[in-house]
Amino acid sequence: MEHLLQPKDLPHWGQRLALRTLGLFGWRMLFRPLPGPRGICVIYPHTSNWDFIIGLVGKWALNLPFRWLAKDSLFKSPLGKWFTRMGGEPVERGTPSGTIKSQAARMNAADWYWVGITPEGTRGYRPNWKSGFYHLALEAKVPLVLVYIDYPNKLLGLVDHVHLTGNLEEDLAALRAGFEGHLGLYPKDAAPIILAERRAEERPAK
Repeated sequence: MEHLLQPKDLPHWGQRLALRTLGLFGWRMLFRPLPGPRGICVIYPHTSNWDFIIGLVGKWALNLPFRWLAKDSLFKSPLGKWFTRMGGEPVERGTPSGTIKSQAARMNAADWYWVGITPEGTRGYRPNWKSGFYHLALEAKVPLVLVYIDYPNKLLGLVDHVHLTGNLEEDLAALRAGFEGHLGLYPKDAAPIILAERRAEERPAK
């Protein structure tokens, strides 16, 4: 069951400090034990640079070695080494199928491997989600944890677990239900929960 984290629940002073830091800014954190040693944290909506800061402090509070994927150009910047220390892993664009297969193999070879992915891929509005997380979860046969950074209610939540069926409509319905009512800092910039392939199918033929 979901649990509102309290400093007394956390064994290490660093975790308690991180949670209290969130609390100083009015944020609370909901957490439910992860559904296994490997999986994908789907982070939505992603509309602000503050999402990274709040998520990072939440990661410190849990003291779990979550990884996160981002475009490889970020890791070529002056902050690249710091991003790597914070659990970041670069993704080369342009070879999606190879990346998915190699990432799935890397996940399943590890004793513990949870990775955070923002399926919108950008803070600005786009008309759909990128589908890489979905194909990765199916390829690796791992569950999803839905992570929301709810600004109106100041809630960081890692509560809902989704086990994909491979039926796209059913899976998208489960994702929409889990994220329902949780808004980012700039709600108008949140992408609708539609995968890129599905949106392509819906375009009228010319």
